[in-house]
Amino acid sequence: MDAFVFVFGGAFMTATPLLLAALGELTVEKSGVLNLSVEGMMALAAAIAFMATYNTGSHLLGFAAGAVSAMILSVVFATLVLFFMANQVAAGLATGILGLGLSALLARSYEAFTLAPLSKLDVPLLSDIPILGPILFHQDLVVYLTIGIGVGLIAFFYRTRAGLILRVVGENPHIAHSLGFSVMKIRFRAILFGGFMAGLAGAYASTVLTPVWSQGMIVGRGWIAVALVVFGTWRPLRVMMGAYFFGAALLGELAVQSGGIAISSQLMTCMPYVLTIIVLAVVSRDAVRIKLNAPVSLGENYRPIG
Repeated sequence: MDAFVFVFGGAFMTATPLLLAALGELTVEKSGVLNLSVEGMMALAAAIAFMATYNTGSHLLGFAAGAVSAMILSVVFATLVLFFMANQVAAGLATGILGLGLSALLARSYEAFTLAPLSKLDVPLLSDIPILGPILFHQDLVVYLTIGIGVGLIAFFYRTRAGLILRVVGENPHIAHSLGFSVMKIRFRAILFGGFMAGLAGAYASTVLTPVWSQGMIVGRGWIAVALVVFGTWRPLRVMMGAYFFGAALLGELAVQSGGIAISSQLMTCMPYVLTIIVLAVVSRDAVRIKLNAPVSLGENYRPIG
């Protein structure tokens, strides 16, 4: 029973950086832009957030600094793909590598430094419910805010005029332009929001989930976030479910190890990538669902006619 609570209670924390980054990437891709620099944005934000939190003692300032740093990097990516018409895959990879390099450079003197953990919230009465209480009602504030953001994006995409316009831009930017909407502005704002979310994800990973700085701590979470968008077939609720599935799966390995079953650390390190490959292989077999849900203009640069 303790292992059950550990896995499903901890899954919310483990899934939070994945979900934050995936929701941001989902918004970017809904606008028709493929951003493969999420890993680098998360890494840079993780470094900046850790340094800010360590030097100020404020998690709030750490999150703000991480979000701003990733947004600045997203502006670099947006400039390349929107104004210089660079290939989105190449620009994303290059921007991501830049973020990874800056992360390693800026935070190298903070290796093995630690932070005070972020306190968890106990919902009165509800947190005392057996089993469900510790799982659902004993989490930190960011976990609940992330769920709220996910619900908010569902409403935004399918219940608001702005969400409809964003989806039209992702489906056919030329039609959106003919209707009087600025494709460049909409895509730029979507990319900026994606950077903001990746920044929050990196900040959470380094200051809350694992508040001990070490190089490479993002360990592929950005790539998993990109994969989650495909796993969820570009539907926010499915993306949320996928993130919590990954969170539970990753902690499930630790629970098995703590139960006395020996698992090598190298295998543990590989598991996130193995899971990602398996999930993508399974989802990719359903070509009809992918075709129905993927934005038609995804990955294509917009060039105004005339």
